Amino acid sequence: MKKTTLLKLLSLFSAVRGYNIMMVCLAQYLAAIFVLSQRPYKEVLFDESLFMLVLSGALAIAGGYIINGFYDQEKDLINKPMKTMIDLLVSQNTRLTLYFLLNLLSVIVASYVSFRAVLFFSLYIFALWLYSHRIKKIAFWGNLSSASLAIIPFFAVFIYYRNFDHSIFLHAILIYLLVLIKDFVKDLENIKGDLVHNYATIPVVYGEHFAKWLITLSVLLCSLPVYLLLNYFSIGWLGYFLQFMMGYLCLFLLFLWLSHTQPRYALLHNMIKLILVIGVLATATINN
Repeated sequence: MKKTTLLKLLSLFSAVRGYNIMMVCLAQYLAAIFVLSQRPYKEVLFDESLFMLVLSGALAIAGGYIINGFYDQEKDLINKPMKTMIDLLVSQNTRLTLYFLLNLLSVIVASYVSFRAVLFFSLYIFALWLYSHRIKKIAFWGNLSSASLAIIPFFAVFIYYRNFDHSIFLHAILIYLLVLIKDFVKDLENIKGDLVHNYATIPVVYGEHFAKWLITLSVLLCSLPVYLLLNYFSIGWLGYFLQFMMGYLCLFLLFLWLSHTQPRYALLHNMIKLILVIGVLATATINN
C-alpha cells in the first residue's frame, strides 16, 4: 500500500515537472533579491505578496504541465515511454481534476495580491491551455509561444517591483533565447513521435538541417545581449559566467552539427538545461 502511494506521488511529481517548477521559483526569488528589488534580502524573503505571486505562478505552471501531458500522451509514449508510463500510474480523470484544482488555487492565491494579479494569471492559464491544445502543433509559433510562456511568470515579479532598468530587459532577452534554443532541440529529440502524430514542428516540416541552422542563429543572437551586458552595465561576477556561457554554447554547436540520433539530441537538450540552471544560480553573483 505504501509502495503504491509513493509511486503515485512520484507520478504526480513527474506529471507536474516538480523539479522544473522548483527551479522557476528559485530563479524568481534570486532575481527578486539580486536584480529587481533594492530592499534587504530578508524583507524580500518574507514578503507575503511576492510569495503569493511565485506560488500562484507555480500552481499555474503545474496545471500547464498536466494539460500539456494530457494532449501529448500518445506522442510521449513514443518519445518518452518510461516517463509516460510513470505519469499514467495516476488516472486521467485524477490528473484532469488536479488540473482544474491547481488553476483554481492559482487564481485564489493571486487574489491575495490584487485584482490585476488575478487577471494576469487567469490569462496565463488560458494561454497555457491554448498552447497545449492548438499552438504547439504549429511550426515556429509553437516554439515562440513555448519560450514566451516559460518566462511570463518572471514578468509578474518584474511588474511587482516596477524595476525598468535596461539590463533587466537584456537579461530577459538572453533567457528567452536560451529557452527557445532548448525548445528547438527538444523538437529534434522528439521528431519520431512528432512525425507519427502529425505535429508540424520545424524538423518535421523543414528538416533537421534547417532546424540546426535555426539553433545556430539563435546562439549567435545570444552574443548581442551578452556583449551589451559585458560592456555597458555593471554586472559583477556574472560577467564571468556570461563569458563561460558563450564558450559553452560554441561547444554545444559543435556537438549539435555532429549529432544525428535521438540520444545525442537528448544530450544536447540536457546541456541547455544545465546552462540554464547554472545561469539561475549565477544570478546571485550580479552584485559581487
